[in-house]
Amino acid sequence: MATPDLGTVGAYLVAQAFGRHFPGARAAELERLGYGTLWLAGSPPADLTDVETALDVTESVAVGTAIVNVWSAPVDEVAASYHRIEKRHPGRFVLGVGVGHPEATTEYAKPYDALASYVERLLELGVPQDRLMLAALRKRMLRLSHDRAAGALPYFTTPQHTAYARETLGADRLLAVVASVVLDEDLDAARATAREWSRTYLNLGNYVANLRETGFPDLKTGDEPDDALLDVLAALGSAARIAERVRASLADGADHVPVFPLPAIADPLPALTAIAHALGLPTAK
Repeated sequence: MATPDLGTVGAYLVAQAFGRHFPGARAAELERLGYGTLWLAGSPPADLTDVETALDVTESVAVGTAIVNVWSAPVDEVAASYHRIEKRHPGRFVLGVGVGHPEATTEYAKPYDALASYVERLLELGVPQDRLMLAALRKRMLRLSHDRAAGALPYFTTPQHTAYARETLGADRLLAVVASVVLDEDLDAARATAREWSRTYLNLGNYVANLRETGFPDLKTGDEPDDALLDVLAALGSAARIAERVRASLADGADHVPVFPLPAIADPLPALTAIAHALGLPTAK
């Protein structure tokens, strides 16, 4: 099976950093900086208009969703949006889907079954397997990513998880591992930013269970993160140090690393610019 060309490094973008709608000028600038894929994070509505906006103002960069939530985006409408976008921008859209977490919705039940059914419906409606990426952490979801998608898009994970996910997926599927980063050479300040960001996810059972299995066996839901945990969950410090962590993730088994600057509400462009230069990404002409 062919897999989408994501490039080696992507930009992971949260809508509130830019306001309600994703501005096209930022998409074009990130393409120029050499990022291979722009990941639009959060739970976008099923019409996927922000994806189309980003594609309309760029030439070759891929755009992906991270993630369409199966509980809030009707599957038939998402499939129709996929086909509309694919017709206008063939081969450049990657549909990332997932189930989120139980604390976020009153409808949450049997997440594996919900995601598997949603993916099957997308495939029935003509969305190609090689344009699908699944938010996956643990073994069953990773196997589903192998069997019914192009690969997996894990978030809030450790280097140990990257190696585990690569082994579980096998060599023939894509592994895109989000790298959360704080560009701040004051490491105490950087850890404070990372600590604030991490608290939300450390109150969510699925993330904590995954961390217990991949390096932090004593972690409990609601625990305050210590420095050792923060230092594996996020890359902190200079652009050069963050670039080293991105390269290490690729060495651990990732095919693609979306870079997510923290704090999420800040303008990510300055950090993404510095990191692109530190990585030596090929600047578009």
